[in-house]
Amino acid sequence: MSNYRLQSKIGGGVTPIVVNNNNFSKAPPGKPTLLSIDDVRTLFHEFGHGLHGLLSNVRYEQLSGTQVLRDFVELPSQLFEHWFLEPSVLRQHARHVTTDEPIPDALVAHIKAARRFNQGFESVEYTASALLDLALHAQTDVSNVDIDAFEKTELEKIGMPQAIVMRHRLPHFGHLFSSSSYASQYYVYLWAEVLDADGFEAFVEAGDPFDTSVTERLYKFIYSSGNCLEPGEAYRAFRGRDPSVEPMLRKKGLLAEAEH
Repeated sequence: MSNYRLQSKIGGGVTPIVVNNNNFSKAPPGKPTLLSIDDVRTLFHEFGHGLHGLLSNVRYEQLSGTQVLRDFVELPSQLFEHWFLEPSVLRQHARHVTTDEPIPDALVAHIKAARRFNQGFESVEYTASALLDLALHAQTDVSNVDIDAFEKTELEKIGMPQAIVMRHRLPHFGHLFSSSSYASQYYVYLWAEVLDADGFEAFVEAGDPFDTSVTERLYKFIYSSGNCLEPGEAYRAFRGRDPSVEPMLRKKGLLAEAEH
């Protein structure tokens, strides 16, 4: 997702111009281009960023859309991912390329179950990378840092299991070193998972993934408020309380399902 023009209310108002660019694999000539599950998830994720830019309703461009704290910028995108596996959405869009039949419920159940595979491993490898990111950026003098030794020492310090590797070894950790955007802030994706899982739980509790009252709060306090509200305040206004970690753990299959 990229902005060509940010929303603001200055000078009579400026309409945002937002673009999503996708790098889906193109089919051979004469064949339809099909999307994988990961393609669709990414499409919804980036469209969530797009909505964050398009629905912005603030006075100043500097506070507009995705111009929020890094701790908060992935919430609108990751939250929107929840709708790509909603049955009503799939029945409309996930149709067989030849027969036009909607995707079978049994296949959807298999897809949801598969998303929980290996989550313990993936959570540890991600968290290790996030912790090393924080440890590295906490250094006040990096002139004599030996990256290999630093990595080894920090992994031992956090008790990294021998059977699990880091998702990103420090020498090629692009999120940290390609720019300053995620430097010391790689943890935000996992924090956003806490927020998005707990946030979608509001729709689960309402009994409808398109509940009007929940949607109105989501629009008012998350998608349209930009950086005009402190993130904790914005989330509490939407959810009615601070976020809970349990929905994220259930989403990953690391906690028993709650009964609704």
